[in-house]
Amino acid sequence: MGLLSIIRKIKRKEKEMRILMVGLDNSGKTTIVLKINGEDTSVISPTLGFNIKTIKYHKYSLNIWDVGGQKTIRSYWRNYFEQTDGLVWVVDSSDVRRLDDCRAELHNLLKEEVYFYSCTVGRLTRLPSFQVLNLEVMDGSRHWKIVGCSAYTGEGLLDGFDWLVQDIASRIYVLD
Repeated sequence: MGLLSIIRKIKRKEKEMRILMVGLDNSGKTTIVLKINGEDTSVISPTLGFNIKTIKYHKYSLNIWDVGGQKTIRSYWRNYFEQTDGLVWVVDSSDVRRLDDCRAELHNLLKEEVYFYSCTVGRLTRLPSFQVLNLEVMDGSRHWKIVGCSAYTGEGLLDGFDWLVQDIASRIYVLD
């Protein structure tokens, strides 16, 4: 039995999932994590490096890795991929001048040999925003869904996390 098998067995027992939260700087990643956990979102500083937050979500324990999105640290995102079960790519659709950068970074991320299969794209509210990301080129081995939501109000966040958790659970906890 390999190390990966042992880790998966432990995860099955503990009902644990590792979620990677990435996107450009100031897109709302930290706000989403705090909002989903019912914490105060009135004062948030840019994430330098990463933050880890463990959240009980239904019958699962989500270890959410909130990784900074500044241009200088994006090349380090790949260091967080190992043992990641799902990814949340956060887009600020009101920041239209950076949507092309957002698409380029997402596609660079998806070119990596990644360990996650489920991807939720959040915070998109306008149809042109969906189209600029060019998600239809994503290979069929990944599951993905676009969920319009608001990090500020929390609207739609539970829909995105419900889908992500259910999708991951269907792959990892096949006997549930």
